[in-house]
Amino acid sequence: MNIILFGPPGVGKGTQGSRLAAELSIPVFSTGDMLRAAVRNQTALGLSAKAYMDRGELVPNEVVIGLIEERLGTEETHNGFLLDGFPRNVAQAVSLNAMLAKHGATIDAVLFMDAPEADLIERLSGRLMCRGCGFGFHRQYSPPREAGKCDKCGADLYQRDDDRESVIADRLKVYHEQTRPLAEFYSSQACYREVDAAQSVDEVYGDLKMAVAI
Repeated sequence: MNIILFGPPGVGKGTQGSRLAAELSIPVFSTGDMLRAAVRNQTALGLSAKAYMDRGELVPNEVVIGLIEERLGTEETHNGFLLDGFPRNVAQAVSLNAMLAKHGATIDAVLFMDAPEADLIERLSGRLMCRGCGFGFHRQYSPPREAGKCDKCGADLYQRDDDRESVIADRLKVYHEQTRPLAEFYSSQACYREVDAAQSVDEVYGDLKMAVAI
């Protein structure tokens, strides 16, 4: 099954996408994670993307499309995939359709997660990441046992530059201008579903499972 999962920053796409993909036994392609890995590894794509990511802006289409194109052409997508964070705008959606056609694939489900903006800001501004293993925490919802230290590997925790409150407002503005129109782009398709992400984690997941009929 091939799935697109999209929504505003902080809506829970990463958590829910990983859970759904595990149940379906398909890989998750998170452009955010892929880009951050490229930045850490100082690849050509990573270096070109870093300045945009630090400002909370969308990375140019050609950079993201290059990453996705590489992954769609591999054997790991034989049984399907879940796209988390791609497409981020209508232009990318059009390019994705062209890529899928080239690989003889189609999208089986387009899932749009949404929540009130106040909830999104609270979720984003409280996130903490581990410098060692990359595991995520939240100051309010899932704090570490020892302040500033990862429960899993003991490394220091930090707040991503794009999760600072000064950047969050810009991220949400960019989302409304560029990503939110995807709902209209996909809404006429039979595989399109909207999910209320303001519910509990388990309630949201239950709705997602219903949306893909598992």
